[in-house]
Amino acid sequence: MSLDTVVEDIREEAHARAENLREEGESRAEEILEEAEADAEEILEEAGREAEREIEQLREQRLSSAKLEAKQKRLEARRTVLGEVRERVEDELAALEGDSREELTRSLLEATSEEFDAGDDVRVYGREGDQRLLESILEEYDGYEYVGEYDCLGGVVVESDQSRVRVNNTFDSLLEDVWEDNLREISERLFEQ
Repeated sequence: MSLDTVVEDIREEAHARAENLREEGESRAEEILEEAEADAEEILEEAGREAEREIEQLREQRLSSAKLEAKQKRLEARRTVLGEVRERVEDELAALEGDSREELTRSLLEATSEEFDAGDDVRVYGREGDQRLLESILEEYDGYEYVGEYDCLGGVVVESDQSRVRVNNTFDSLLEDVWEDNLREISERLFEQ
C-alpha cells in the first residue's frame, strides 16, 4: 500500500464520517425542531386555554359586579319608595282633623294617664296646632295641664315630677313602632314579585 492510497483511504473515511456526522446533525436538528414545534404548539394551546379561563373569569366578575350593582339600585329604589310612603303617612297623620284627631288624641292621653298616680301634677305637651284640643280634653283630667308645644305630628308627651315619668305617646312614636314592626310586610306588599 502506498502512502497515496492510505491518504486516500483516510480522506474517504473522513468524508464518510463527515457525511455521517452531517446526516446525524441534520437528523438531530430535525428532531430538535420537531420537539420545539411540538413544545410551541403545546405552549400555544395552554396559552389559549389560559386566555379562555381568564376571559371566563373576567366575564363572571363583570356579571357578578353588574348583578350586585343592579341589586343595590333596586334596594335604593325600594328605600326611596318606602321613604315616600312613610312621608305620605306622616302627611296624612299631620292633616288629621276634627273627630278623628280628637278621638286619637284622647286615646293616646288615656293610655299615658295609666302611668301616673292620682294627685300628680302632670304636664302635657302637644303639637302646636293642637293646643285648644288638648286644653279641652284636659278639662276632664284633675291635675293635668297643657304646658307647651312639642315638635310632632300629633299626640301627647306627658310628664310628672312626682312619678318621675315621661311618656312619649305621639303619632310619630306610634308610627315608628308600627313601621319597624311591620316594615317587612309593608315592603313585601309594595314590592310583590
